[in-house]
Amino acid sequence: MASSPNPTRDEFAALLDESLGGAANEGFEGRVVKGTITAIENDKAVIDVGLKSEGRVSLREFARGEGGEHGLSVGDEVEVFVDRVENADGEAMLSRDRARREASWDKLESEFGEGKRVDGVIFGRVKGGFTVDLDGAVAFLPGSQVDIRPVRDVQPLMDIPQPFQILKMDRRRGNIVVSRRAVLEETRAEQRSELIDKLSEGQVIDGVVKNITDYGAFVDLGGIDGLLHVTDMSYKRVNHPTEVINIGDTVKVQIVRINPDTQRISLGMKQLDSDPWEGAGTKYPVGSKLSGIVTNITEYGAFVELEAGIEGLVHVSEMSWTKKNVHPGKIVSTSQEVEVMVLEVDPDKRRISLGLKQAQGNPWEEFASKYPVGSEVEGEVKNATEFGLFIGLDGDVDGMVHMSDIAWGISGEDALALHRKGEQVKAIVLDVDTDKERISLGMKQLERGAPTAAATSGSSSGADSGGSGGGSLKRGQVVTVTVLEVRDGGLEVQGGEDGSTGFIKRSDLGRDRDEQRPDRFQVGQKIDAQVTGFDRSKKPNFSIKARQLAEEKEAVEQYGSSDSGASLGDILGEALKGKKD
Repeated sequence: MASSPNPTRDEFAALLDESLGGAANEGFEGRVVKGTITAIENDKAVIDVGLKSEGRVSLREFARGEGGEHGLSVGDEVEVFVDRVENADGEAMLSRDRARREASWDKLESEFGEGKRVDGVIFGRVKGGFTVDLDGAVAFLPGSQVDIRPVRDVQPLMDIPQPFQILKMDRRRGNIVVSRRAVLEETRAEQRSELIDKLSEGQVIDGVVKNITDYGAFVDLGGIDGLLHVTDMSYKRVNHPTEVINIGDTVKVQIVRINPDTQRISLGMKQLDSDPWEGAGTKYPVGSKLSGIVTNITEYGAFVELEAGIEGLVHVSEMSWTKKNVHPGKIVSTSQEVEVMVLEVDPDKRRISLGLKQAQGNPWEEFASKYPVGSEVEGEVKNATEFGLFIGLDGDVDGMVHMSDIAWGISGEDALALHRKGEQVKAIVLDVDTDKERISLGMKQLERGAPTAAATSGSSSGADSGGSGGGSLKRGQVVTVTVLEVRDGGLEVQGGEDGSTGFIKRSDLGRDRDEQRPDRFQVGQKIDAQVTGFDRSKKPNFSIKARQLAEEKEAVEQYGSSDSGASLGDILGEALKGKKD
């Protein structure tokens, strides 16, 4: 365009624009262009990108890695980013780093759209994660996306090329988020599928213990993990997996089950050993006595190991003959060696029922053998109930004294009040029932004048029929008895041909109330009394009142009814006179 000697303002602007490249120069800014190195001066490269002026770029931006060589020569063609066409010094502002980042962004956007993995290097640590160099573009790696499991030390993963998955990109904000975990999970899933196709149930394979929990261990089978449950480690009881294996151990395992849906693999170690339960029914016959070690104690019993892999249960009801409703931990302790008896064996359910008390003698049978009926025993009053006293005896068994067998001549309630808990007492063994685990005792039988052996062994048939119950004595018989002891409740007497002792209750001392006073009798005094019955020990009961009533009835029948005009006193007087004559 021809210029006039005196150009106008517009013409001058057009000439200036033409000298600087005009509209073409505007298209350079913000773009990556190719340029030629025209010179290398000190630490900068002079690059011509076709603009009016050249630009200078630090050689450091062309270096490969920290302290690397740039490898540039004059005449080499390179790509740079045009930040500004001209700065204050009249030079173009160029950047190799920006060019690399822009090229990297273009490539990453393409790979992100296709879902491809990208290579990068973890080179720094920031809040919440790490920075990754994706060939010039800087991305953020969250801490949760570093590995499948939490990683304590990330240093071994830094400064080494490795694949990442882009999760999010925002070029305008310059934001890229990547994940290493996604790559590992995808790779792991591919490896699992390949490995699972090669595995089969029942296969035996070597593995390395990677992790241990309370319920088992995870074993690496060469890229895929399997769970070795604690119950499949050994046939014997295993309280914690560390009793059998440790992290890093190489173990031989059998594939027990493969779940095709979840791709979970269950492993076992005990399956490689012989099953100790085979032939257990023959090895442990019912009734046999064995020794074992207590391995575990629960509310309902204790487990006893008979051999490695075989345990039996001693139920709480089979632990002691005498200790009832007691926690098993108060009878046995863990690791204690005990003797047990086999009660039941079920090899199919892998159960053995054991008895601890059966391996010991039955204390009631031993007591019956040592103390037959009639033996005298001594013990402490353990408890007093509304119906009797419980006495502690040899062999850690208790005997019961019924309230009617505590003392003569007083009520059972009064007899119970005579004794207290902790008192030492003596008694006679009345009966032992080993099946019902009961021992009946009597205390009053030891008192002076108690029935003799002959008196207490009278005919049972006679007693049942209402005839005899105390030797030669019969119910309704009138005998002369001697007062042995005067008590508030009545008289203890002795009479009959065999010298049977008995008791006359206070209410039976006479027909009238003023006659029912024990203090009107003396020891040694002889009295006529009628046998009214026998107690549980076949001891006779006498009654003066019953004798009086019987004589009155007899007199009336013999001398006439009181309707004849004679008084009852007259009739009795005649009767007594007749007996005297």
